[in-house]
Amino acid sequence: MPGSPTVAGQRNGPSLVAVRDGLWRVVDRSGAVLGHIEREAQTDGDRYLARRLVMSTRRIELGAFWRIDEAADCFR
Repeated sequence: MPGSPTVAGQRNGPSLVAVRDGLWRVVDRSGAVLGHIEREAQTDGDRYLARRLVMSTRRIELGAFWRIDEAADCFR
């Protein structure tokens, strides 16, 4: 299924937890939230926007990626 995360449950990296259709929470092994990945439909295909949380009120845009696993790699 397009847009389904393929990195959820990886042992060596972050896990993705579905929040809603097209939005995943990125968590580390202890369950701490690292950020979010959001799917954004484009005319040439879906992009995955990675955002890292800094404290509870700020976020940093990490980039837009063609594949969800590439977006998840930003959180390693």
